[in-house]
Amino acid sequence: MKKPLGAVVTALVLAGAGAAPAVAAPVQDTAAAPTIQAVNFAGTVSLSNCSGSVIRFPNSADTDPALVLTNGHCLETGFPEPGEVITGQSSSRTFGLLNASATRVATLRANQVVYSTMTDTDVTIYRLTTTYSAIKSSYGISPLTVQDTHPTAGTAITVVSGYWKRTYACNIDGFVYRLKEGDWTWKDSVRYTSACQTIGGTSGSPVIDNATGKVVAVNNTGNEDGERCTENNPCEVDESGNVTVRQGINYAEETYNIPACFTTGNALNLSASGCTLPKP
Repeated sequence: MKKPLGAVVTALVLAGAGAAPAVAAPVQDTAAAPTIQAVNFAGTVSLSNCSGSVIRFPNSADTDPALVLTNGHCLETGFPEPGEVITGQSSSRTFGLLNASATRVATLRANQVVYSTMTDTDVTIYRLTTTYSAIKSSYGISPLTVQDTHPTAGTAITVVSGYWKRTYACNIDGFVYRLKEGDWTWKDSVRYTSACQTIGGTSGSPVIDNATGKVVAVNNTGNEDGERCTENNPCEVDESGNVTVRQGINYAEETYNIPACFTTGNALNLSASGCTLPKP
């Protein structure tokens, strides 16, 4: 996992790749920014230890309570155990809302962890105390839409980190049948091309399709030291059980399967038709 930074119990933090709160003040990596102007920081958020984004689904309404997407391993109560799925957990976590130029314009607050797991995927979804329309009215910022179809290899993408106010541009190199890291295993993960050298604190960043501006994955990990299947050194496992280690390559977890699990009012329904997220 890309190390969560900031106010986290040390024992719960996985070692990060060359990033710590004491590094030089973060600046936008304009050299890595995509040429598609649609991709910027608007709607992304900074957490105390990670990155994230305000998201909506194709069928969400403007009056629905807004949602924030980040990683399962960014959960404030610690990493979910393998096989653990958390739903409906009370939360008062805050998020710094960024505008297009990465200026913090508001503090948003959650009232619930709607869903969190590190099984099959690495995702936490928070429900906020405000609506999309209220955020738009007050700050002129719209949520990012989660694409509900599988991403495509070769797609030009941008990883947008609200924590570091920095972007990483590359392409989807391909998909990993199983990505194994320590005790956790993720399915059908996104592998980046080598240009996306994400660091600690980028965990939970939305992975945005440059052409559509939609979220196609959530950034979560990378192999730092060339080790095999250990923490901070995920390995790829194919359908025959063959293991491949790609040092310096980073990964994300797909999000296209999430919208099917949310119904009217952005309510979670893990029994909904087409919902394949792990259940408690």
